[in-house]
Amino acid sequence: MKKFITMLVTFMLLFALAACTANSDAGSEPKDDGNGDSKEKTEKVLYLNNGQEPTSFDPPIGFDAVSWNALNNIMEGLTRLDENHQPKAATAEKWDVSEDGKTYTFHIREDAKWSNGDDLTADDFVFAWKRLLDPKTGSGAAFLGYFIEGGEAFNTEKGTADDVKVKAVDKKTFEVTLTSPQAYFLSVIANPAFFPINEKVATENPEWFSEADSFVGNGPFALSEWNHDSDFTMVKNDKYWDAKNVKLDKIHWAMVDDTNTEYQMFKTGELDSSDVPADLAESLFKEGDVKVEDQAGEYFYRFNVTMEPFQNVNIRKAFAMAVDQKQIVELVTKNKEKPAYGFVSYGFKDAAGKDFREANGDLLKTNVAEAKELLKKGMEEEGYSTLPEVTLTYNTLDSHKKIAEALQQMFKENLGVDVKLANMESNVFATDQKALKFQLSRSSFLADYADPINFVENFQTGHSMNRTGWSNAEFDQLVKDAKNESDENKRFDLMYKAEKILFEEAPIIPIHFYNQVYLQNESVTGIVRHPVGYLELKSADKK
Repeated sequence: MKKFITMLVTFMLLFALAACTANSDAGSEPKDDGNGDSKEKTEKVLYLNNGQEPTSFDPPIGFDAVSWNALNNIMEGLTRLDENHQPKAATAEKWDVSEDGKTYTFHIREDAKWSNGDDLTADDFVFAWKRLLDPKTGSGAAFLGYFIEGGEAFNTEKGTADDVKVKAVDKKTFEVTLTSPQAYFLSVIANPAFFPINEKVATENPEWFSEADSFVGNGPFALSEWNHDSDFTMVKNDKYWDAKNVKLDKIHWAMVDDTNTEYQMFKTGELDSSDVPADLAESLFKEGDVKVEDQAGEYFYRFNVTMEPFQNVNIRKAFAMAVDQKQIVELVTKNKEKPAYGFVSYGFKDAAGKDFREANGDLLKTNVAEAKELLKKGMEEEGYSTLPEVTLTYNTLDSHKKIAEALQQMFKENLGVDVKLANMESNVFATDQKALKFQLSRSSFLADYADPINFVENFQTGHSMNRTGWSNAEFDQLVKDAKNESDENKRFDLMYKAEKILFEEAPIIPIHFYNQVYLQNESVTGIVRHPVGYLELKSADKK
């Protein structure tokens, strides 16, 4: 009997230990070491929030923040930005540059593969870059390819695809010829718009990018699941040329468009990172857990100069001067942003080492008295006894709503103008804004590459990012000359002049420059948030 009791106690202890082990490992799976041996190792899963449904995972179409953070991790271009935000070898292991600085020859890695196992070739880049520029594609990023010889002509239907100077020298050698030497070229092509596309896959299925089952990428992660308007998941891509240095096993992206909900999910461990809700910003900053990093870009509003009453420059200036940017960042957003009184953000040095923003100064500041005078003058010029009704439109997000409401109040208090507010979902909003269907609308710009020309080029006549209907021949010429100017002193002078014209004409209202303010799980390391560019998860890890 004594022996039986001893055996029973031993059995119960073993059962209890097994139960404890099972509970501690709940939700994780044993990892295979690649040699067929199963090891007890917890799967490393990073939980992030994308905010909204991605616009598209088609590289030249997903030209926005809700698409390119993910795209940057399921695909890869010839170059990739490193932890110091500089372009380094990626799908291309090296390149040669001609003596005149205009022709680049990229040597693609022999082990560069697609996630379906296909070999990645130079032809995939030829196909993708010509598709970016093809007017039938309708890419808002096509302008980035205008520095390729023949690129602008093809995109504006003044030339053909054959005129675009990109070619496959052989299976693993890709050559591109530029219109002029571009100091920032290697940074530009790290942008998702220049990612390759598997020509065979895209030809067989033109909608290859729309579902996880059909998506084929070449990045450190592969798209494994996509529940539209809900969430999507990436897993480590074992076909990636540098897979041995990718530490995460999986990344799960939620789609939550409310900052307070996102924060609560972070607090409960459902997310590993979160934005900072404005209402809690002061206390969270005091606690010292908030991280703040630079980001090149701006939050602003666009006037539609083809729609009354904003065809009048004095009325536009009146509305712009009635906005108090300092009050918005201090009382509304509360995330330590810098108020914007120009369009090019801080952080870009000219040839003399001066910061562009500081050198060109404040081009438009709050001035209520002058705003009232300009409104009166503009109404007289247009023969208005009563200002036409004005509607301010923004895309649905709690933070956008708060800023819109602040502007509404400022227009009422400072100009005596009642402005209506309207909101709509992001995808519809973007389409309608491009079609000039709004009078006054919320907008934003995040730099595509690290140079001020990327900011000012947005407002060229007919540019896909203009979206104001504004046109100025002198401005257009200054931007064109700057793009072809190799002397840095002269180039910056041209850009300074162009930005001043932009604010003399006032087709926009600047609000604040962006920064990256966030909370992050202490067990997560290695995430790189580029000031110009995208979220980098290749080196991310989770303890």
